[in-house]
Amino acid sequence: MLALLILLVVFSETINAATYTVGGSDCWTFNMATWPQGKHFRAGDTLLFKYDQTIHNVVAVNRGGYQRCITPAGAKVHKTGKDEVKLRKGLNFFICNVTGHCESGMKIAIDAV
Repeated sequence: MLALLILLVVFSETINAATYTVGGSDCWTFNMATWPQGKHFRAGDTLLFKYDQTIHNVVAVNRGGYQRCITPAGAKVHKTGKDEVKLRKGLNFFICNVTGHCESGMKIAIDAV
């Protein structure tokens, strides 16, 4: 019975999860700070980062990394050009760590409830 209940909870979260293409039709690029505005993100939603893999990447960082455009030691660098990242509950921060890109606004902060 408990196993069935757990399965139902996991299944219902998957059904309710949404996928967002970061930046919409513009994809993952510069000046991204306003893109999350007006959207309602939930833990378990997926962000799809599409970009030219020869000139950009995606790194999940902490608040300090986001504010100072610094990649923490051991952070996973996504670089396929079509990366999917599941949101965790709370604040989620992402940057492009190619020199100068984060400083030029290639970063987003997402609050997932």
